[in-house]
This record gives sequence, C-alpha cells and structure tokens, in this order.
Amino acid sequence: MSILGTRVQRVEDPRLLTVGGTYVDDLREPALQGALHVLFVRSPLANATITEVDVDEAKSAPGVHGVFTADDVDLPPYPSGGSLSGPTPAGMDRPHLAKGVVRYVGEPVVAVVAETLGQAQDAAEMVSIDYDPLDAVIDLDEALADEKLVFPEAGTNVIGTAGELDDSLFADCEVVVSKQILNQRVAAASLEGRSAACAWEGEKVTFWLSNQNAQSCRDELMANLGLPQEKLRVITPDVGGGFGAKIGSEQEAALLSLVSKQVGKPVKWVETRSENLVAMTHGRAQRHVVTIGGRRDGTVQAYRLEIVQDVGAYPRMGAFLPVFTQMMASGVYDIPKVESRAQTVVTNTTPIGAYRGAGRPEATAAIERAIDLFAAEIGADPADVRRANLVKPEQFPYQTPGGMLYDSGEYIKGLDSVLDAADYASLREEQAKRRADGATKQLGIGLASYVEITAPNNTEGETGHVEIRPDGSALVLTGSSAHGQGHWTTFAMLVSEQLGIDLDKIEVVHGDTDLIPKGVGTMGSRSLQLGGTAVHRAAVDVKDKARKLAAEMIESDEADIELTDGKWQVRGAPNVTVSWAELAQKAEDGLAADVHFVEDRPTFPFGSHLAVVEVDVETGKVDYLRHITVDDAGVIVNPILTEGQRHGGIAQGAAQALLEEVSYDSDGNPQNASFADYAIITAAELPSFELLTMETPTTLNPLGAKGIGEAGTIGATPAVQNAVVDALSHLGVRHIDMPTTPERVWQSINQA
Repeated sequence: MSILGTRVQRVEDPRLLTVGGTYVDDLREPALQGALHVLFVRSPLANATITEVDVDEAKSAPGVHGVFTADDVDLPPYPSGGSLSGPTPAGMDRPHLAKGVVRYVGEPVVAVVAETLGQAQDAAEMVSIDYDPLDAVIDLDEALADEKLVFPEAGTNVIGTAGELDDSLFADCEVVVSKQILNQRVAAASLEGRSAACAWEGEKVTFWLSNQNAQSCRDELMANLGLPQEKLRVITPDVGGGFGAKIGSEQEAALLSLVSKQVGKPVKWVETRSENLVAMTHGRAQRHVVTIGGRRDGTVQAYRLEIVQDVGAYPRMGAFLPVFTQMMASGVYDIPKVESRAQTVVTNTTPIGAYRGAGRPEATAAIERAIDLFAAEIGADPADVRRANLVKPEQFPYQTPGGMLYDSGEYIKGLDSVLDAADYASLREEQAKRRADGATKQLGIGLASYVEITAPNNTEGETGHVEIRPDGSALVLTGSSAHGQGHWTTFAMLVSEQLGIDLDKIEVVHGDTDLIPKGVGTMGSRSLQLGGTAVHRAAVDVKDKARKLAAEMIESDEADIELTDGKWQVRGAPNVTVSWAELAQKAEDGLAADVHFVEDRPTFPFGSHLAVVEVDVETGKVDYLRHITVDDAGVIVNPILTEGQRHGGIAQGAAQALLEEVSYDSDGNPQNASFADYAIITAAELPSFELLTMETPTTLNPLGAKGIGEAGTIGATPAVQNAVVDALSHLGVRHIDMPTTPERVWQSINQA
C-alpha cells in the first residue's frame, strides 16, 4: 500500500510541542555568544525633513557599544522593486537608515547597539531627532493627483501603468454594472515578527534570518554588501510564519553586518509587535473599479478591471502585485472580452509586499463581487449565473483572455458539490422565511468560485538532494524552505514511497546556503509541485543507482532485482537480501542524487466556497455560521497537511472580509499599532469548516500536484463578503466594502 495520500501525522510536531522551536531569538550558537542587541529608532512622522540627529548622549549610555545614523552607513541603498512599466523612477531605493527625509511612520532612522535590550531601549530614549513635518500623501486620489509628492525629484507619484481600455468593450451588452470596491490594506501579523542575527568569523559573515528563502536572501545580501558567495552564509532556523512578508531580506538585516563589523561582536535584532505592525510590509491595498456586462439570460459577455495599487513609501513587491491581479482577472469564467488597467502609486505609508495569495486574492475578490452585482441587477440567483459562465471541463487546457493557460479543472463539479453539501435550496428557503417575517437576524449566503496560479516562478525550478547514509538512513536537502507547512513530513513521505525507508530514518534539511547553495524557497504555493518533485525524482534516481549496485552484490540480472520492505532481493527469492546500509557502504562515490526540477508552466488550482452568516439589522453585527469548501489542488500527498493549509487560509480570508484593516489618519499616523486595535480573528469568531475533497491532477509534474497554501485565502474572502451583502440585499444594499464591521454594515443599512 502506498504511503502517499494517507493521513501521516507531522513528524515535526513532537519537537515543537515538547522541546519547542528554535527561532532567531532562541539561538545559542557558539558564534553568537555575547551577541549585542540592536534596536532601531523609527520615524514617528509619515513625511518630514530630518533637520538634526543628536546621538551623543545615547553613545555614552551604560552598555552601549555604538549608535549608527545614515552618515555612518557606507552601503548602497536597497534597490526598489521596479514598476509595471519599466524601471522605477530614480531615487526610490530604500536607505538602510533614513537620511534627510523620512517617508513613513516606522522608517528606521538610528540604530542603537547595546549589551542588553533594556540598555538599548534606554539609550534609544536619549536619541534626539528634529523633524520639519511635510504634507503626507495618504489617499489614493491624492496620490494620483500629483499635487503632493512622496518623491519630489520624481515629479509624480504614479510609478507604473499597464493595460489599455477599449471604449467599445460593452457595446453589445444588454446590462452593464459598474462599482468601485476596496481590497483593503492588511498586516501579515506572523506570530514571530522579523528577526535576524549576524556574526563575522574572519572575512566570512553568517546571517541567521527568519525568512522564506535563504538562497534568495543570500543573493540580495551579497549584492548589497559587495561580498562573494563564499564569504556569506544564510541560515534559516525555525520560522514563526511568513505569509509572503518574509520573502527576501530586509535593509535592517543587511545593516547588521556593518554594525557587527564595527563593534567587533555578533549582533541580533528582534522586532516588537508594534514595530512589526508599522514596519513589516503590509499586503493587498488595491482599489478596483469593476465593470461587467452581458445579457439578461445571465450570459456574461465582457468584464473590465481597473486597479490602483498603493505600494507604500518604497516600491517593493507591491509594485508587481497588479501583474498577478491582471493575469487572473477573468477568474474561472469563460468571458469573451476581458480587459484590465493598473496604476501603481507611492504614498507615505508602510511599503506593500506579498501577503498570502499576493495579487490573486485581489483578482478573485473583484470578479466574484462583479458576478454578484450582475446577478442582482438581472434578478438571477448568483449560483445560476456562476454555473452558466464557468469554464467547462472539455475546454481544458483553457487559454484565458489574459494570456494564462489553465492546465485542468472541474469548475462546475466543484460548485455543485458545495451547493449540495450546504443544501443550498434549504438555505434559500430559510432566508426567504426570515425576510418575510421581518426577522432581526437576516441570513446571508455567499458564494465564490476561484482559480489561482501556483508556482508562478516555475522557470526558476527547485532543487532536491537525496543521499543514503552508511547506517541506511536517508538525508534530504531541499531548496524549499518550511515555515509551518510540514515540508519534513511531505518530503519524507515521497522518499519513503520510493525507497521503503521508514519516516523516522529520513532527515530533511533546508535553509542553509552552505549546505544547499542552490534553491529558491517557499512562496507562491510552489513547494510540493517543484520542491517535492525534485525530491521525488532524486529518490527515483537513487533507486535506479541502488538497483544496479544491488544486482552486482547479489550477482543477479538487474531486471530481476526488486525492492521489498526496504530491502533489495531477487524477485521470488527473499532468502538473499541487501540492505540500504550495505549498499551505501559499498558505493564508492556514495549513494546520492541531485535534481533541479523546472516545470514547463504554472499550475492552476481551483475551488468553490460557500459562506453562511447572520446579520443583525439593528446593530450591524455579523455572525459567521458555516463555511463549506472545495479546494482542488490536484493529487493530495497528505490530507492532514492539506486540511491544515485550508483551515489557515480560510481563517485569514474570512478575517479580511470581517475584521482586519490597517488604516491611517490624514497625517499618515497608523491607527493599528498593536493587537489591541488590529482585529486579528480568533477561534471564537470562526465556525467549524466543512471541507469537501476533489482531486483533479495536473500533467505538469509527475506527482500530479498543484499548490494548496493560498487557496483558502483566495476563496474565503469574497464568499464571506458576498454573504454579508446577500443578507441585506432585500433592503437595497448592493455592496459593502471590507472589512464588514458592525459600524460599516449598520451605515450601509441606513443609507439603503
């Protein structure tokens, strides 16, 4: 019986649940003995000229080994993330420490280095910085108007534009509906914030980083520090969550190398939660105008998506997020005419980066709200409108108007499975009864069908190494990088399936650039289909080498040799066997294989979500009652891990729909600098999710697997938002922007 597809418990968990994880702040490496603490003094203003920085008193404070300002930094700035339409305007690169001007609350200005964190905090209080406030650019319309500029030397806040609009797009449509909607800014809020440690040993520097891709971080640091690869090592210990916000390195981490060399000691930096909420990259932050047109029989003929992306104060990955949104604009629907246009603008706010789904949830939220708006306009059931326009199974591989080639899908089957499991007809009957009775608590039923792109950076591929040790155990090296997903369990299962070695004899190692110099990391739901396939193929290669060697040792024909219960033998003659340990000891050059797997093109997982809510029409309070989903990610290797990813994704997606929002006042002051005022969702607000299973394999990798890590986030958000709007549609409410807080819902009821 195959181990693949079975409910194998995570092999990572016993250590995490007993001894606990080892995060950057827990490291006790010999090279980090006596490490000093680095604390950053950050800007309290969104836009201001720095007129004076006085650090003399701080330098003489007890325990202080150094205080650094921009004048002490001789490193080049961190490069910007580019733009939609070419290079970023000059001057928008990130400085390690602000010089002359600050551009968002939380930008680092001074670095204090002390023996203890308390001493660093005391010394930071002694740093005196004089600011001359400037007008902040916060609102998107302000940014587009270019009357106030984040970078005056650039002459504009608009750093990129992509896409053209056709005035005749909706000429043949009987019905056209248009609406401006907001996909609000949210915080990644990983349990472990950003953290880094750094130590020099001779001319070589080692970084310990809480990140999602050690090799990419190494390459960024090499470029910034001007070091060759052999002089720089990046190690990733346990990582307490990333969600996209820990892709790549940070300018604060790079600065640690200079600080460590100057003070002659190892150093570490671990940000506080308040720092994390104002300084770590935020996600989403798109404003959309959706326009949808079609016939009154429910056929959608044309769709337009106009995007304004807030990238924050410095262009980072946020500058590219609209690319994914435009690529996936048409979603799961066979719409003949689709167009999009995107603009990216800088503002005096925290920079925007990737956040679970990174551009794809934004596309789904837009098209799924548009479908509901269209259904409401023609008086049709939103389920019927979806079914009528979904791409059909026989159309795959399906070429979208946006240029994507969807590999495989059963969109109608997924939708109908969710409707049947929820007993959709009964829900609508209950809804009609409550409306007729004028109930205080109205029922809302929200649907969302989605498709997403996984492993969008497929051409970079991923590396895998499998090696049999002399004791018969196996070592797996992977360029993929776990931060909670269960890579050890999954990759060990793939090796055990091929080699018959018990899971407890398989060690999986990642996140060390000296051991694994080539790799890409974990983002974009790429780990299993790329990293897992690389490990799988390496195991197959080891098996092929072992068969040949076993045949020589047993003195039999290679075609007659088989692997049974982890031992090699002649088929039908189990009296003579060769173990993995014997093979490894016999192999002159070792028994190992390296694979770099590149997928021909990305895969496209899909699914449907149905959310049920109650809305109190007197108070605006929303109660989240049920959530039923199909999330089809191809062949499932471990259902436990798949369900875990779905649970986490649905919770985060629902949180955006109901609660979460990073906001600023008109001067650029963050309104959510702690968990006291940033509404993270908890188990108390969540129902038990009802997870249905569907597996539509892909042919693009031998596992038949697609990504699952971001699926729940993509489907849940519009399903829950649609449910809230649906509960109030009989009152004339057509749209409520996220988050659908009681205040916002109550205002919508009264306006309607």
